[in-house]
Amino acid sequence: MAHTVWSFFSLAGDVVAGGPAVEDTPSPTSIPTTVGDTMSVPAESGSTPTTSAVDVIRHFSDNATRLLHEHLDGLIWLAVTLIVALAVGRLLRMLFRRLANRLESRGKRVRAIAARSLDRGVVFFAFSVGMLVGLTTLAAGSPYEQEATALSNLLLVLALAYTLYRLVDVVEVWLGGIAAKTESRLDDMMIPLVRTTLRVAIVVVALLTATEMLVQRPISAIVAGLGVGGIAIGLAAQDTIKNFFGSIMLFSDRPFEMGDRVVIDGHDGPVETVGFRSTRIRTLEGHLVTVPNGELANKTILNIGKRPNIRRVMNLGITYDTPPEKVERAIEILREILDHHEGMNPELPPRVLFNDFKDCSLNLMVIYWYHPPDYWAYAEFSERVNFEILRRFNEEGIEFAFPTQTVFVARDPNRSFWEGMPVPPN
Repeated sequence: MAHTVWSFFSLAGDVVAGGPAVEDTPSPTSIPTTVGDTMSVPAESGSTPTTSAVDVIRHFSDNATRLLHEHLDGLIWLAVTLIVALAVGRLLRMLFRRLANRLESRGKRVRAIAARSLDRGVVFFAFSVGMLVGLTTLAAGSPYEQEATALSNLLLVLALAYTLYRLVDVVEVWLGGIAAKTESRLDDMMIPLVRTTLRVAIVVVALLTATEMLVQRPISAIVAGLGVGGIAIGLAAQDTIKNFFGSIMLFSDRPFEMGDRVVIDGHDGPVETVGFRSTRIRTLEGHLVTVPNGELANKTILNIGKRPNIRRVMNLGITYDTPPEKVERAIEILREILDHHEGMNPELPPRVLFNDFKDCSLNLMVIYWYHPPDYWAYAEFSERVNFEILRRFNEEGIEFAFPTQTVFVARDPNRSFWEGMPVPPN
């Protein structure tokens, strides 16, 4: 087929140029139209022979017909081979899909993913095999046999690389099943990295192999020939290299794991994914924040997910006219409410203290710790504590203070401060 196509272009170029360059041209005023024929064109002395568009089309059509007759058997064989290969590929895709559905219904997820991965690449692979068989047969014995074989092998390599690229999903699902059986979430962080590494390796090997086939040189010579280009690529990819080593530092130091709630540069939320280049955090507002690993390795990371408990510090203010007996009663009520409370760690009992005189209140400081650090369970417990404090204080007549300001008028006779002192004359 490559020989036929090349012949077509050669014929067209000959006609446009005024005829093929042959040794025994009949006359300077004639050009070949078909094999063994010439077409006479009158020409003036010293002028270049010219042809019309009709002559060009006629010449190309006649010779194209001749070449099609010469290579008709090979072209028919190539077409039949490709049709059969595509039919076989579609049949295999249908079988793989049915097999995947059957395996998934039986709970064999890894095998089902393998069947679906093969289903996506089997048509391309079958087409490549058909092209290999058809081109090899068509170009056998021709000067273009080596090029045809290289082209078919290139398609086969690309089809195999695409199939392997899809089969990486099988490795990911298999590793996910193993990681689900362990308590550590470090395995969950490694799975995306393994998936990315395998896919990048497949793409790089496929590109190097394809390049070797195209330039007919070994891979070592291609890599060595990069020279200055490799240096330029290295300089352009320095941020990528920085992020790669940053990811290695994160995995070795392990400041967080998948799912941990962290605070980085004011972004508060759980860690979704950790890749070679960046880490993604889903904030509490729902936004997705991407932080490059090269920068993340040098930042201060607050890991809220690693806290052993949730501590609450509560300041209750009661009015200044509360007598000491009621202040003591308020402390007793608070200690009764928090005595052996839900989520209490015996090593961290609650603390209730009359600790300060505020501007507008007598301050009672309440501290308690909730285990385990389940935020929503802690929030529900805190709500019950608040309601109980409000109800008990109202029953005892203990008033909560709020910001107020009292103004004393100078020498006001109604204030006890001025008792016994002379009243100024009107």
